[in-house]
Amino acid sequence: METGQYYDLATLIKKANLDIHRVVRNNLSIKVGEYYALLSKFEDESKNNLNIFYKVVDQQANETDIQAMSGIIDLLEAVGAVKSIPAIEDLIKALKRGHAAFAAESVEKIISDFEKTVNRIASAKNTANTPPAGYEMQPLKITLQQFESGETARKLQILAVDDSTVMLNTISSVLGEDYKVYVLAKPTMVEAFLQQITPDMILLDYEMPEINGFDLIPIIRKFSEHKDTPIIFLTSMGTMEHVSAAAKLGACDFIVKPFEPDNLREKVAKHIVWKS
Repeated sequence: METGQYYDLATLIKKANLDIHRVVRNNLSIKVGEYYALLSKFEDESKNNLNIFYKVVDQQANETDIQAMSGIIDLLEAVGAVKSIPAIEDLIKALKRGHAAFAAESVEKIISDFEKTVNRIASAKNTANTPPAGYEMQPLKITLQQFESGETARKLQILAVDDSTVMLNTISSVLGEDYKVYVLAKPTMVEAFLQQITPDMILLDYEMPEINGFDLIPIIRKFSEHKDTPIIFLTSMGTMEHVSAAAKLGACDFIVKPFEPDNLREKVAKHIVWKS
């Protein structure tokens, strides 16, 4: 691992979808620096490992490549990126049985998931800040516990998007005591915001200039960490047509404006969940 380069644990857990608890269970004595070195190794070897999978696509994988896939599984297990392991194990079985054509068809999803994992781990590199003194020698188990203690203490986060500053102020006033509320009056800024902050719930106005709430949902859902984030519509047009359209796009509920504060609190409490 390069000097001064380390990884942001929160990003690894929330965006890279790594099962770090599993890593700790498999190696209770592993240090933070040792784990980060494994992540660095995973990144360094990713290009060669992807080339092996591409050889499967071209039906040119040989016995050496099949053996190398077992090493890839070991590395995925070591960093906690276990989602693709069963599929790779099935791929190995298919290749050993001579089913090269079937393997070529099934490997595409593995490649896609592998590339996403590489990119997400890379996004967790923290090169902007100086690593804490002695961080590399701290047990990963302790670091994980410290992070989760901090997460328990934090407030759930809500993003409210509405072109009315009066409405945004009302939402902040109603929910601000129990939640961390972010507000955006410009719907075109949603994508940039979500690249920096990961809210636990999103409140969307329906009618807004430039882009409406319905059109924002696909933009939100393209973020892997927001595939299932609860979205509640704020609308002055609570017709069955609008409710049905919102549900089809993945909204979990709607609130007709103007709303009673208790109604907003109840709807939010019903649907909001911790981001993991």
